[in-house]
Amino acid sequence: MVNAPAAVQTANEIDRLIRTDGGRLMACLIARLRDFQLAEDCLQDALESALIHWGRHGLPRSPEAWLMRTAQRKAIDRIRRAANFRSKSDELAALIALDSEAAEPPEETAIPDERLRLIFTCCHPALDRKASVALTLRSISGLTTEEIARAFVVSTDAMAQRLVRARHKISKAGIPYSVAGPESWSERLDAVLAVIYLTFNEGYAASSDRHVRVDLCDEAIRLCRILLTLCPHEAEIEGLLALMLLHHSRAATRLGDLGEIIPLECQDRTAWNRTMIAEGTSLLERALRRGRPGVYQLQAAVAAVHAEAPSFQETDWREIALIYDALITVKPNPVFELNRIVALSYADGPAIALDRLAAIAGLLAEYQPYHAVRADILARLGKDDLARMAYEKAIELSGTEAERNFLGERMGRLA
Repeated sequence: MVNAPAAVQTANEIDRLIRTDGGRLMACLIARLRDFQLAEDCLQDALESALIHWGRHGLPRSPEAWLMRTAQRKAIDRIRRAANFRSKSDELAALIALDSEAAEPPEETAIPDERLRLIFTCCHPALDRKASVALTLRSISGLTTEEIARAFVVSTDAMAQRLVRARHKISKAGIPYSVAGPESWSERLDAVLAVIYLTFNEGYAASSDRHVRVDLCDEAIRLCRILLTLCPHEAEIEGLLALMLLHHSRAATRLGDLGEIIPLECQDRTAWNRTMIAEGTSLLERALRRGRPGVYQLQAAVAAVHAEAPSFQETDWREIALIYDALITVKPNPVFELNRIVALSYADGPAIALDRLAAIAGLLAEYQPYHAVRADILARLGKDDLARMAYEKAIELSGTEAERNFLGERMGRLA
C-alpha cells in the first residue's frame, strides 16, 4: 500500500521529469522505436507504472533510465499483442536486443544533435504545418497542450483536438518516422524554425510555473546554432538566432529579486548582455544583406531597435511601427498588429491606438496580452473604469503569479 507522503513525493518527481526531461525521453524513444504513436503510448505506460512502483519502493537511482527501460519493455509487450505481430517480428527482435543493453539515455553532449534530428523527423511534410509543429512541441520539446494553445492563440480544447487529429492521421496514413536526409531539409525547414521559435517564446514568457524559463530559451538558442552550422547561408536561420539573442540579452533584468516582472521601461539597460546584442546585430545585418527579408529577420529588426535605444523614452517607435507594417505584409497576423498598435501608441498617441485595437478585438478575445495592452492604453487616456475592467480580464487570463501580481500592481495605480 502506498503511503500519502510517498505518493506526493512520487507525483512531484514525475511532474518534474515530465517538465524537464519529457521531451528528451520522447525523442530517445522515437529514435529507438521508429513509431511516433507507439513511443508516446509506451512513455505514458511507463509513467503510470512509475506512479505505482516508485510510490511503493521509493525512487530508483536513475529515474530517467528506469523510465526508458520500462517504456521499451512496454513497447515489446504492445508489439507482441498487436494483430500484425508477424510483420513486426524484426522490429521486436531488435527491440529485445536493445533492451538487453544498458538503458541509459544518450550522453548529454549528443542530445542537441539527436533532438534536432527528431524535430526534423516529426515535422513531416505529409502533415499540415500547424499540426506538425504543435505535435513536435508537445512530444519533443515537452510543452503542455495549454502552452501550445497559447502559442497558437487558440483554446486548449481546440489545440487538443488538433493534436488528436494529427496522431490519427499519422496512424491511418502510416507516415514513416525516419530520419530526414539533407535532400528533404528544405521542405521541413519552415516548420523546424517554428518549433525552435515557439520553444523560445514559451521560455521567454512562460505561461505556467515561472514567468521565465531560461532552460527553454537556452535550448532553443543551442538548437538554432546547430541548425545554422548545417545550413550556413539561410537568412531566416540567421534572423531567428539574432532575434533570440537580442531578446535573451535582457534576461538578467526582466525579473526582480522576488521574481516580480520588471517591464521594459524600468529595466537597467547597463545590465543587458552587450556580447549577445553585438552577436545578434551582426547576424541580423548578415541576414538582411542576403536580400530575402523574412518574418524572423523583421522581428529581430524590432528587437535591435530596442537594444540600441539609450532609453525607453528615446526608442524609435516610428521605425518599429514601420517594421511591423512590413511584417504584416509578409505574414498577416493579429499579434503583429497588436504589437504595431503598441508602437503607434507611443509614436502617435494612445487615442489613435485605442481606435485600432477595436478592429482586432474579436480575433484576440482570449489573448491575455491584448487585454493588458488595452488596459495600459485606457489608463494612459485616463479612462480608469474601463482600464480596470481590462486589467481584470488580463489577470483572469494570466498563467503565472508574476503576471497577475504585475497587472494587479498596475491596476492599483488607477485613481
